[in-house]
Amino acid sequence: MSFIKLTKIKELEGFKAYDIRAVVPDQLDVVKAYRIALAFANWGNLRSAVVGHDIRQTSPELATAVINGLTDAGVEVFDLGLCGTEQVYFATAYFGCDGGIMVTASHNPIQYNGMKFVAKMGVPIGLDSGLAEIKALALAGECQLAAKTGQRRHVDCLSDYLNHLLSLVNIADIKPIRVLVDPGNGGAGHVLSALQRYLPIELIGINMPPDGSFPVGVPNPMLVEQQARTSLAVLENGADIGVSWDGDFDRCFFFDELGQYIDPYYVVGLLSEAFLSQTPGERIVHDIRLAWNSEEVIKAAGGVSCPSNSGHSYMKATMRKADAIYGGETTGHHYFRDFYYCDSGILPYLMMLKVLSGSDLTLSQRVAARKAAFPCSGEINLAISRSAQSVIAAIEKYYEDECQDVNYLDGLSMSFAEWRFNLRSSNTEPLLRLNIESRGDERLVALKRDELLALIGGFDQSDGY
Repeated sequence: MSFIKLTKIKELEGFKAYDIRAVVPDQLDVVKAYRIALAFANWGNLRSAVVGHDIRQTSPELATAVINGLTDAGVEVFDLGLCGTEQVYFATAYFGCDGGIMVTASHNPIQYNGMKFVAKMGVPIGLDSGLAEIKALALAGECQLAAKTGQRRHVDCLSDYLNHLLSLVNIADIKPIRVLVDPGNGGAGHVLSALQRYLPIELIGINMPPDGSFPVGVPNPMLVEQQARTSLAVLENGADIGVSWDGDFDRCFFFDELGQYIDPYYVVGLLSEAFLSQTPGERIVHDIRLAWNSEEVIKAAGGVSCPSNSGHSYMKATMRKADAIYGGETTGHHYFRDFYYCDSGILPYLMMLKVLSGSDLTLSQRVAARKAAFPCSGEINLAISRSAQSVIAAIEKYYEDECQDVNYLDGLSMSFAEWRFNLRSSNTEPLLRLNIESRGDERLVALKRDELLALIGGFDQSDGY
């Protein structure tokens, strides 16, 4: 080994709670990507690592820089090329590698890119579990180079990855239903086409080819305009279900046969119920932005509810600690014990096909009762000028006298007799995120939404409550 001292730099931007997301090339370029990968190799004492990248036009050159940083440190690199984030998780575990890097900025705007890091068996690396130390090493530029450069191996493990997913769902239970899929020209199209040969469904695909120019917008199905596109396609094609994905396809989203977007909150309930019907007594992890429906469904199905901070590194840590069979977030991330406690956007797709096939009810009928029991606002994202914590503190003080329960697990959750809300600062963007739900009163949700939005706006312009 030899010691290298790179030029010290003042700052590396874009390091978030559980990944890197930065503007390219102003905040992240090939030079910075190289030194971050070199620091990762030194920090983790890596001997082998997986590298993959998403469909963004800047991703291949950033991935090459990452690979060069790893191989210069003597790391054997399993290069997946264009893939989804979950394929890096899978390959890291499958090949027994010491770590992995996925070059992606998920659903961020087109000028962004970034990286997600994992250790052995796909264990996530966030700021509190190594990412801060990796940043410090990269800033200092003091790293070890190997006497012998590591080998770069181009690897195609698509078949192994699909076989693993298919081993977790009984395909014989899936009926020949009509399915509309919309990967939004992200990375999922190739996987969906390869998977189709195993499925009895009638598949209708739109926006299937990967295209980093994002001709229909950066794939982000939580945007209303992208939901409208998929919804219309479901109706035009008479599909029984519609499914869409984000760019690196670690999140998936569903539409019923009426073209209605299904809030991921209710999908968590459906999948929890499906798991617990097979193995009652298991633990289910869920975030607490919206919680009442998940808690009720899990309890009724004989499971144990395990609340968690939102964000993939926190959810995975809770999954492992609880040895939970399944975990779901209101962002569309779904986690599975049999997928190394990691999130997958393809496995919930397969499971929902099985759920829909196992009932004479339509998907809209399956969801309607839960939406009526616990209507919600959906996540509302708010840009503010003042400190997020000062606004959150002012909101807590305003409601403290009438509140029945306060929880600080993930931001501020306040519960009342007939409604509750969660207000938290985003881990990935400069935003406040607000979620509201009620016990069967959709009008109350709307009233409290308007009330909270007015309060937040007022506190953002004042010195507090």
